[in-house]
Amino acid sequence: MASCPRCHSTADATAAAWCRDCELLYDGWSRRHATDIVWQAMVGTVIVSAVGLGLPVLGVGTLVAAGGAFAGFGAILGLSRLTRRRRRRQFLQAPLPRAYLPAPK
Repeated sequence: MASCPRCHSTADATAAAWCRDCELLYDGWSRRHATDIVWQAMVGTVIVSAVGLGLPVLGVGTLVAAGGAFAGFGAILGLSRLTRRRRRRQFLQAPLPRAYLPAPK
């Protein structure tokens, strides 16, 4: 059985994920950073506006400008993945509560 990479508990852990307790702790911790979505959505909106609205004004075809929606969605998706990885690393660097330290051997 695999152990949790964060707290080294063997309960409910798989090789690729944390145990249930660590996931719940991370979920609560990450809710304090819920405003991360604001800047990601703003960047996507700027891309959609610039490409989708700006290019037709400059004379580029509407089919090319429609790609702005896909570019904006791709920017939001990519930024959310990068932010999620960064927040997980931040959470891993935070100290564990004393109750979650592994038992002495």
